[in-house]
Amino acid sequence: MVKKLSVRISGQGLHDVTREVAEAVRESGVREGLCTVFLQHTSASLTIQENADPSARRDLESWLNRLVPERDPLYTHTQEGPDDMPSHIKAALTDVSLSIPIVDGELGLGTWQGLYVWEHRRREGPRSLLVHITE
Repeated sequence: MVKKLSVRISGQGLHDVTREVAEAVRESGVREGLCTVFLQHTSASLTIQENADPSARRDLESWLNRLVPERDPLYTHTQEGPDDMPSHIKAALTDVSLSIPIVDGELGLGTWQGLYVWEHRRREGPRSLLVHITE
């Protein structure tokens, strides 16, 4: 089963999509299997990260922004603004696809884990996820 999800993103940062993906798994009826999530974009990524303390997510974002700064004079791909090329580099350094085991009909995430779209652009808008569920 493949389900397409559209999630509204409010700008740069980590956006929790655990609930939406978990609901797709529950609706599938699969009890034991694999859930693969694929992000259909080149300027955002996916990550599994701590869901308890938001400072962990803020620190990750700050660290990646220092690693890949905007307005680097070496960038030539800048038509869509100063966050354009950095967003592509960040997506290349991270993941656009993740696989999570399905156990007893639920995502097999750990206690402190959440699934996030890591938006690398400053603008807001929809992002598309493909959720592939197999037994």
